[in-house]
Amino acid sequence: PAPSFPFLLPSLRGFPPRYTSRLQNQPQRHYGVTSPISLAPPKDIDCVQTQKLVEAMRPFGVFEDEEEQNHRLVVLSKLNSLVKEWISELGESKNLPPSAAANVGGKIFTFGSYKLGVHTKGADIDAVCVAPRHVERSDFFQSFFEKLKHQEKIKNLRAVEDAYVPVVKFEFDGIEIDLVFARLSLQTVSDNLDLGDDSRLRSLDIRCIRSLNGCRVTDEILHLVPNKENFRLTLRAIKLWAKRRGIYSNILGFLGGVSWAMLVARTCQLYPNALASTLVNKFFLVFSKWEWPNPVLLKQPEESNLNLPVWDPRVNPSDRYHVMPIITPAYPQQNSTYNVSTSTRAVMVEEFKHGLAVTNEILQGKSDWSKLFEPLNFFQKYKHYIVLTASASTEEHHLEWVGLVESKIRVLVGNLERNEFITIAHVKPQSFPGNQELCKQSGYVSMWFLGIVFRKVENAESVNIDLTYVIQSFTDTVYRQANNLNVLKEGMKIEAAHVKRKHLHYFFLSDSSSPVPTNSIRIIKKSIKLTLNG
Repeated sequence: PAPSFPFLLPSLRGFPPRYTSRLQNQPQRHYGVTSPISLAPPKDIDCVQTQKLVEAMRPFGVFEDEEEQNHRLVVLSKLNSLVKEWISELGESKNLPPSAAANVGGKIFTFGSYKLGVHTKGADIDAVCVAPRHVERSDFFQSFFEKLKHQEKIKNLRAVEDAYVPVVKFEFDGIEIDLVFARLSLQTVSDNLDLGDDSRLRSLDIRCIRSLNGCRVTDEILHLVPNKENFRLTLRAIKLWAKRRGIYSNILGFLGGVSWAMLVARTCQLYPNALASTLVNKFFLVFSKWEWPNPVLLKQPEESNLNLPVWDPRVNPSDRYHVMPIITPAYPQQNSTYNVSTSTRAVMVEEFKHGLAVTNEILQGKSDWSKLFEPLNFFQKYKHYIVLTASASTEEHHLEWVGLVESKIRVLVGNLERNEFITIAHVKPQSFPGNQELCKQSGYVSMWFLGIVFRKVENAESVNIDLTYVIQSFTDTVYRQANNLNVLKEGMKIEAAHVKRKHLHYFFLSDSSSPVPTNSIRIIKKSIKLTLNG
């Protein structure tokens, strides 16, 4: 049957033979830093498999219908008009001549998954407000913030000015929007402004450079893939797979959206004529065999006289310690995976190998695509777990505390994997509410689970492992950071427990008549000591 989605190739039924041979003989533009692995055109079976892939993804809500897409466009158009109106009003208040104030422009540029064309139902939109030079950053967080406050359809408005990339977050007519700000050294910002021009970055504030970086990277990724529609469908599949397998989280040391996009883009460069069903399989093939820490590059890094810091292990010693570098293609080039540790990389490579085995089965007709999206059974995977709990006495304090603790969990993973007896520390990206018994004791509680793999010790009946220092070092880091940010409140606590797989179910008891048996599980505040029998 003909595909029901416009983002699929119109030729999904299969290439006519004449077109196929013409494609093989046609000179093609070269993409990427190496030659392609294969220029083979799709076969009819690839088209059938790609349609089956689409059908398998459909139940997960990865495709938006036309009505939702149009609603997003309307919301963005209204937001763009608000920005232009505000910038013009601001110009008048700063004594620009009326004719100049009316024509200073200003524009909203989208980036991230929405700009890439791979956003899911209900996903937020990342955007940057680009303003001319008479608009200060303080204006954006004050007068524009006030303007947004008075819009009837804008809800949940909040500003995060101290973030690495300062942002205003809000819901506009049901659409979540994260809006960052960039001030250019231009008198006017026209609708056809090209943000890809490196000279736009000259003499900009570092926060503005970071704000523009999202757009510049997204645009460059789209420019560097041979076929945008094949790229988009493949990326949708890989992102869904990564979320289902519990390895989609930049903050916890796995990969975030832009990193997955770059890996898929590199796969598309290596197989420029392949359809999504083939590309998903080749993605797993390429990255299960990739020799890390060789970097993944979509193009050769470009030189610039702007002297901004870029990823370069020849110059920056700290860059040499990155274990899974994936380098953004727009200047200034950065490693998007600096949070990845040896443990999280090992977990991801294992998942790439599993994905390769599953997709090989699918393409051989032994399984269907739904098998690829089966979730990882995390709580059966390991024999040993560390349960991390963060608690606070009020809901508001708890939200703030959980955000800080989560941002530091990768520090704990790093501390654990440096222990000579630990080979893997695998954190599950999802947090869980504490059961009623825990909540009775501590108020509002969130829990994270880390699967632990211990190194086998030869010729030893048992080994005593003391993780006291590891845990204490982590909690000290979190408390110190909380103090520095002035967010530490009375009642905010972190605790850790070593738990064997057979006792995990106690943490999920919701019936208060069945308390957590303290003889089986001890929440250990000061130390974690365990004995491994050989």
